[in-house]
Amino acid sequence: MRAGWRGGALGTTLVVGLWELLAYTLFAHSHLVPPPQQVLVTIVHDPSFAMWPNVVTTCEEAGVGFVWGNLAAVVLALLFVQVPFAEKALLRVVLASYCMPIIAIGPVLEIVQSGTAPQSTLAGLSVVFTTLVGCLVGLRGADATSLDLVRAYGGGRWSQLVKVRIWAALPSAFAGLAISGPAAVLGAIVGEYLGASQGLGVALISANENLDSRRAFAIALVATALAGAAYVAVSVIGRLCTSWAPRHPRGV
Repeated sequence: MRAGWRGGALGTTLVVGLWELLAYTLFAHSHLVPPPQQVLVTIVHDPSFAMWPNVVTTCEEAGVGFVWGNLAAVVLALLFVQVPFAEKALLRVVLASYCMPIIAIGPVLEIVQSGTAPQSTLAGLSVVFTTLVGCLVGLRGADATSLDLVRAYGGGRWSQLVKVRIWAALPSAFAGLAISGPAAVLGAIVGEYLGASQGLGVALISANENLDSRRAFAIALVATALAGAAYVAVSVIGRLCTSWAPRHPRGV
């Protein structure tokens, strides 16, 4: 794990160094790419730039979508495993909703919903399929010997689910949840692009319209940090909740 963190820190340092180099050389006269320190100053201290209310709005939208979207995914996964007929009826619907472009769904949601509901709905739709697949892989990958043991003691499908399948599914489920964290943030921001009064997407549109590259980069950096924080937070929780699960060898 330490090797992974060192690799991530090295990669981040290289990206920031390349950014700094390009800002002071290739893009020095165009002012299209501001240096990293100017972007950080804009994030931390820019009285005319209301960054943090937009951050709070986007986090609320992404959080609501994350909770409800993943809850729906978990319920569907349990239903599909226990009632195979339900999978044949509903899986294609879930897949179609995942494949449908968000840009096509957004305007419809803006018409039928109000407030921040369209953005939260798009955030939820962005996470359902990923978590559903992770849960299904884990539920169906349960140890066959353990399932047979439960059956030998008179347990049925529900006993197998509670005593074996759910525990076996936790590592895969948390892997899907970790990916769905950044997806929820992205879904909320795209929803704000399509219509909202506040949020990082709205702030980014305003910065682009005003040709303010520093604020545009600042918003992009904050959005990336939010997505990364969501991934790390869920990953850490997953490791704590599945400490018994085998890990990859160090260095892999």
